[in-house]
Amino acid sequence: MQTSISLLALTVAAGGPLAVERFITQAGVYPAAGASAFGVTRTNAAAKGDLVPVDVQGTAIVTTGAAVVVDDPLMVDAQGRVVPLTAGKAGVAKAMGAATAAGERIEVLLTPSAQLVV
Repeated sequence: MQTSISLLALTVAAGGPLAVERFITQAGVYPAAGASAFGVTRTNAAAKGDLVPVDVQGTAIVTTGAAVVVDDPLMVDAQGRVVPLTAGKAGVAKAMGAATAAGERIEVLLTPSAQLVV
């Protein structure tokens, strides 16, 4: 069983349809690959303007976009999923679990990007 500990969840108006357990920006859209993000969606959004709770501090369950190793610093792909951090990109979290492929769910520690350096 996977759990998460949200220390702070805020509400964001969706900029369009959104999937649960994905990183988004404050504008309510998925960030560009490797860009910074605001937090992780706790629910789906069907349409623009839907209000979505977003975990911004603590831990969260997220969907992977690639294989991930425990303790990997992570960044986002263009679909808001987590992938291992590469040089010159913004880090958004640290892996607390492992994944062998895209589409798996893991717990991550939400971390300000200034603390994740490659």
